[in-house]
Amino acid sequence: MEFIIFLSKLDKEILDLLIKANYVVEENKIECLLNKEIKGLYNFEENKIIICTENAKRKTNYRAIKQKPNKDNFKTELAIRRALRHEATHAIQKCNNNKTIGDIKNLEGKLHQSKRKALVFSTSNFSGTYAKEVEAYILEDKPKEVKNMIEKYCL
Repeated sequence: MEFIIFLSKLDKEILDLLIKANYVVEENKIECLLNKEIKGLYNFEENKIIICTENAKRKTNYRAIKQKPNKDNFKTELAIRRALRHEATHAIQKCNNNKTIGDIKNLEGKLHQSKRKALVFSTSNFSGTYAKEVEAYILEDKPKEVKNMIEKYCL
């Protein structure tokens, strides 16, 4: 799986914990081709997380040339890391009797404008509830919390 090269040590631990909790993690499946806007998705019925590496690379202008530093490659790393954490949050929610983990009422206002747009996209194109999506977007930037929650709720 190519996306692993973009992960931090902590994100690799999240991936390992997801696999230990019997989640299947795949990359660049047909769902990614059907919707080129998504960087990841969670299949509730199959306990499957799909990372759309090619979509993330395209959307962040990834360049494979190592000789030229390209700060856009950092954007690709961040996009893939956030996608993994976002989808891991949905796995955690499933482990928590299909409910959010925390109280999201006060968190929604903390979402960056770009994440608010993504929230509208997610809730209108996928079956996730608004509260679950808000929580997933908040936790995208909190890998330690995601790791701890997998350990607490899924293992």
